[in-house]
Amino acid sequence: MTTINCIKYGADQEAIPYTPYPGELGQKIHQNVSLKLWQEWLAQQTMIINENHFSPIDPDHRKIIEEKMVAFLFEGEDVKPQGYAPDED
Repeated sequence: MTTINCIKYGADQEAIPYTPYPGELGQKIHQNVSLKLWQEWLAQQTMIINENHFSPIDPDHRKIIEEKMVAFLFEGEDVKPQGYAPDED
């Protein structure tokens, strides 16, 4: 297992085993974001797409998703959709 110093969880965190996003941003994520944090982002991304009825094919939607990804991963922001309330069981 390869480990990295994650920007949220600190040293000795499991690295993402692949570059998860294209380009320079993907390299930055791969070098600074642990697998745990990346999985947290994927859950947030799914929520954002579903709650906002986004299409990952739409360039405007992709731009918003990327902005929220950067805010979540590198700025520690809460990016849950406005008014989101989890289902009560």
